[in-house]
Amino acid sequence: MTHHHLEIDSLRIALDGNVLLELDAHIGPGEILTVMGPSGSGKSTLLAWLAGFLAGDFEASGHAHLDGRDITHLPAEQRGIGLLFQDPLLFPHLSVAGNLRFGMPRATRDKPRQVETALEQIGLAGFGDRDPATLSGGQKARVALMRLLLSRPCAVLLDEPFSKLDTHLRQEMRQLVFTQLRQAGLPSLLVTHDRDDAASAGGKVIELTH
Repeated sequence: MTHHHLEIDSLRIALDGNVLLELDAHIGPGEILTVMGPSGSGKSTLLAWLAGFLAGDFEASGHAHLDGRDITHLPAEQRGIGLLFQDPLLFPHLSVAGNLRFGMPRATRDKPRQVETALEQIGLAGFGDRDPATLSGGQKARVALMRLLLSRPCAVLLDEPFSKLDTHLRQEMRQLVFTQLRQAGLPSLLVTHDRDDAASAGGKVIELTH
């Protein structure tokens, strides 16, 4: 297994001259750093900067390194970072298997057994031909997670991925997501306002303030 590392060095983000956040962090293989804070504290801005989507209105200084490679100014698709959002964002025109294949590197998309194994891994064996619209919220979240993992990212950003699930399902998905990320050895950054998310992630917690 490759040991991935994500480093945030001397990050400073400002808007109209007002500093939103300043951060230094190192996330090792399988570690989950949780960033908490109220709305407007800069959580989403941090994710946008790391992912490569930060709007031009913001002034950012500092660097992001992934496995020693400076990704600060790379376009989003070249960074090697996977994203998991509040909504599963499955493609409605593709089957469950089609959604998983879409996430896979092009060279491996024609390996049906890999898709079947992936579905078994998330408790959805036999669901490959299903229309995503027929899945429950928890099943959609599982497919989104596996599509992310099959894309073979080197690091993962999680944007409050459990906030729209009911309480029981939330705990189940936390356990599944964090276990999979640890087993894959992926450095991950979780943005949330839910302290139960932070406790389940089990890693360092950084609190942002206004």
